[in-house]
Amino acid sequence: MELREIPVEELSFGTFISKLDRPWTETPFMFQGFVLKTDRQLEVLKKYCKHVFVDPEKEERQEVVRKVTAEEVAKVRGTTVYKDVASVEVELPKAQNAFTQTRTVVKELSRALEIGNAIDSSRSHEAAVQITESVVRNPDAMALLTKLQEKSGETLSRAVGISVLMTIFGRFLQLPQDRIMILGMLGLLQDVGKLKLPTELAARGPTNEAETELYRTHVSHSVRILSETPGLPPELPGLASLHHERFDGSGYPRGLRGDAIAIAGLIAGIVDTFDTLTAPKPWGENMSPSNALSVIYKGRGKQFHPALVEQFIQCMGVYPVGSVVELNSGEVAIVIAQNMVRRMAPRIMVVKDAKGIKMIPYKMLDLLKEPKVRPDEPYRILRSLEYDAVEIDPRELFL
Repeated sequence: MELREIPVEELSFGTFISKLDRPWTETPFMFQGFVLKTDRQLEVLKKYCKHVFVDPEKEERQEVVRKVTAEEVAKVRGTTVYKDVASVEVELPKAQNAFTQTRTVVKELSRALEIGNAIDSSRSHEAAVQITESVVRNPDAMALLTKLQEKSGETLSRAVGISVLMTIFGRFLQLPQDRIMILGMLGLLQDVGKLKLPTELAARGPTNEAETELYRTHVSHSVRILSETPGLPPELPGLASLHHERFDGSGYPRGLRGDAIAIAGLIAGIVDTFDTLTAPKPWGENMSPSNALSVIYKGRGKQFHPALVEQFIQCMGVYPVGSVVELNSGEVAIVIAQNMVRRMAPRIMVVKDAKGIKMIPYKMLDLLKEPKVRPDEPYRILRSLEYDAVEIDPRELFL
């Protein structure tokens, strides 16, 4: 069915806004496409647009969206204030070293479990400390490295990326550094039980009921392995059982709901889902970051803690670090750093020209300074692309 053009004044709640009469990037809207549900959304549309294009097939009945209160946000946030003490260029070599060592630790861990040996808790702790210290100095460097690394389907290949993202989210939430480190260790180790599954199943996930039942046993395997590993933080095995639990009780293995799930488990559930949605197929859905955030946002108050969802979206920004974006010049760029003042105007690195030819050297732009495509037109981002839209070797950056 074709999109219908409707004057903003004639819109009704429940309508799916598929396209605007101006670029999305010129408006405050986080997502490209949404169901009109609140007076605030309508006010913004009236301010920025005269007409919009709606998709009748995606129309929903009006749903009351309960606003997250300041008290609810305060419950999930800490009070430790972090400031960047290094630029992304300065931190990147240190982040690269920490990242490489952490990948080595994960490989050692995998090999040890495959031959029946125990996890080296001191090496896991060391890796989490290095990630945490780098993220505390500047979260963008580690985020950029994580997204530029080649994805693979090996068991636990996602562990480093999840660990980094959980650490970055913990910093954004202003949690104490020792709690951030626990999140980092949890991201590294919560899926060790997948090594007890058939390799193919662990990589791609289940495709039928029997496989689903077997796949879900990886949680109990993880808890057992971590419980039998001396030297780990005592709460880690329990936390490792939570990343598939869901806020509304629809998760597994215990069907916990709401406050029965520790904050670390709720964080892990959001991060794990985001990683799966953006991972390339067959290991994930290969979504752009903005579409993945939209899916998570739709699950707020259902699968995911509503205050944490809103905080996660703010943490990631409209264009998360490492995102591949298309510019109004036709060029393709990678987001290398956030601008916290204007989230729609990050620092970017242009890697392909308008003809799709690799640019050497890469062109660095800070959209906050409004660099010009043409004398009368500043650069702006048109849309997000899938993460695998370009391939960049991190060694070609500032290292």
